[in-house]
Amino acid sequence: MTNARFDKSKLPSRHVTEGPERAPNRSFFYAMGISDEEIHQPWVGIVTCWNEAAPCNISLNRQAQAVKQGVKVSGGTPREFTTITVTDGIAMGHEGMRSSLASRDAIADTVELTMRGHCYDALVGLAGCDKSLPGMMMAMVRLNVPSVFIYGGSILPGRHNGRDVVVQDVFEAVGQHQAGKMSDAELAILERVACPSAGACGGQYTANTMACVSEAIGLALPNSSGAPAPYESRDQYGTASGVAVMNLIEKNIRARDIVTRKALENAARVVACTGGSTNGGLHLPAIAHEAGIDFDLFDVCDIFRDIPYFVNLRPGGEYVAKDLYDAGGVVGLKGNLAPDGAVVKVAGMSAAEQVIIGPARVYECEEDAFAAVHTRRYAEGDVIVIRNEGPAGGPGMGKKVALITDGRFSGATRGFCVGHVGPEAAHGGPIALLRDGDIITLDAVRGTIAVDLADAELAARKAAWPGPRQTQYASGALWKYAQLVGPTRQGAVTHPGAKAERHVYMDQ
Repeated sequence: MTNARFDKSKLPSRHVTEGPERAPNRSFFYAMGISDEEIHQPWVGIVTCWNEAAPCNISLNRQAQAVKQGVKVSGGTPREFTTITVTDGIAMGHEGMRSSLASRDAIADTVELTMRGHCYDALVGLAGCDKSLPGMMMAMVRLNVPSVFIYGGSILPGRHNGRDVVVQDVFEAVGQHQAGKMSDAELAILERVACPSAGACGGQYTANTMACVSEAIGLALPNSSGAPAPYESRDQYGTASGVAVMNLIEKNIRARDIVTRKALENAARVVACTGGSTNGGLHLPAIAHEAGIDFDLFDVCDIFRDIPYFVNLRPGGEYVAKDLYDAGGVVGLKGNLAPDGAVVKVAGMSAAEQVIIGPARVYECEEDAFAAVHTRRYAEGDVIVIRNEGPAGGPGMGKKVALITDGRFSGATRGFCVGHVGPEAAHGGPIALLRDGDIITLDAVRGTIAVDLADAELAARKAAWPGPRQTQYASGALWKYAQLVGPTRQGAVTHPGAKAERHVYMDQ
């Protein structure tokens, strides 16, 4: 008997479950042990980014079972599926990093295609690392189905020499080791104790930043993002999320009813006050784009500029995500070097450290810059520029130098590091015209980024510019992404968005 709470005739799943013409479909469902009653209930897609690539995602399959239980007790039929994820902690420092941002849109695309292909009525998404969080939320808003997001939870901190340590400490220890300040044995001990459990990196890096966003934006249940991944108490939030999505189906409350302009502004405030990842300035416009809302990097940065950083979390502060749970700033830049804006994280930096004037030392790719840093081929006061690493063109270090790139950073980055410079070099932005020795001014207090060149000189260099560097990717997913991706300022998205929408999935 059909549950009286739900009108199946108005749900997408009717196209695969109802009527004599769907007898072949039902044969497949019976083959999987689905009962007649379950076939005629609402169908809920339960998607995870589970894989064995990194600890961020390893507990998601267990958590998904709790979600399925919540859907079942509330009269729904859960159908679990998985999608990809690329973990920055593994992908950083080599060619694999070019897969990272592209994976965000691939996640959104694959979730969309699975939902459309199987006519699921609602979506609960579980994600644990980096781009999987915004990718999952983008899919929810794009499909505009009743949706609930669940963060897989953060990793527990390790313990070394009487203090909490996280993977950021290991990255920085590599630099100390290269400089001869740490022995092989000390590094070996640290790398073995820094990550003691399942879960995403424990500071306010990209994963925990976007987890905070999921609650602030309204797609996740309140306080659901806080408990670390190993805590089995997280299962209560999974079950509650399954129950919640069934209530959303009953009331026909969809993702875009929740993700409004005000919700996006609230999410940007949370990123700012927690000193969250600069990647929030990339992902919030992308989520807005899926809803047809004008909310670009400039809008995000206006909010960043007005909200003080006051939550003492790593990488800018002392504490980790677990501490925030137990206890119950970013600024935007603009100027002649970045007409479409740029982002710098100032959490943990003094006022004096937020203004830098120095000569450019220009590198054409990330690998060249890493090699130069490794061999100390830079001087105190230099401004290291890495170009051709933006969304189309590409697909640390201490506080004595600054870093500018048209690419992006890991959320664990600290020091004066400016990312998302737009337009990027591949689109002919001013960063493509820089030369070694050009004097650059970075002023996070006033929100400016400029090169000491007259407009006429910039115009002359632009006229003589040979055009974008040819990428080595001439086929496959990265080639496709480079052809489609738009400006960083608008979220580096790959399709026209909800404003061009002529087909509504839920109303088919």
